[in-house]
Amino acid sequence: MQLFYNPEITEASKDIIFDKEESRHISKVLRKKEGDTLNLTNGKGFFFKVELTFTSPKQCVAKVITLEKQTPLPYYLHLAVAPTKLNDRYEWFLEKATEIGVSEITPIICDHSERKVIKQERFDKKIRSAMKQSLKAYLPILNPAITLKEFLKMQDSNKSQKLIAHCEETKKLSLKGIIKSKQSTTILIGPEGDFSPNEIDLAQASGFIPVSLGESRLRTETAAIIACHSIAFVNEI
Repeated sequence: MQLFYNPEITEASKDIIFDKEESRHISKVLRKKEGDTLNLTNGKGFFFKVELTFTSPKQCVAKVITLEKQTPLPYYLHLAVAPTKLNDRYEWFLEKATEIGVSEITPIICDHSERKVIKQERFDKKIRSAMKQSLKAYLPILNPAITLKEFLKMQDSNKSQKLIAHCEETKKLSLKGIIKSKQSTTILIGPEGDFSPNEIDLAQASGFIPVSLGESRLRTETAAIIACHSIAFVNEI
């Protein structure tokens, strides 16, 4: 099944007009004709089946036939992850986290961050593509990049379980031992050079509990995926 994405379609929509890029893909690449059906999501929990009523490389039009609500994740996972030096590694994380199941992602700029600017538009595109590929109806939120200190200031009212994964040789709890199903969790993952001692102290002062992701020293994107999968796995049991 091929899934299209259109954020404008709602439960009340009767017809849909595709933009030029998607219209060209539908008519030229897929060679769809009037009467053919397509599957869409609005990224807000709904799947739609639509029937093409007009096709051309510049504009395709379809009418909504059916809609279905997808069951949301039984948990809320917010991953705050430092951008990696190489963009493709962060894009890999965004793609896989979307496929596994994540609710919200915030790129955080830390003391040891080598990359301090992200490609928001490109990252958004990666997430949309992963959502469609994995046949999900919920598009994860991708927030603009923010410094860790600014992020922590915003967490005062955050009532979810707050965790920080770092590499310092200090007392830490096992992630798999502390997480529970059907709960809201925020997890901090640092850059290649890890969080600075001051950042770890600030995070703990903001209520973040230090956790271990295992015995191995992990890359940023690997640590983020392990954290994401651990939460998803607990919720499947």
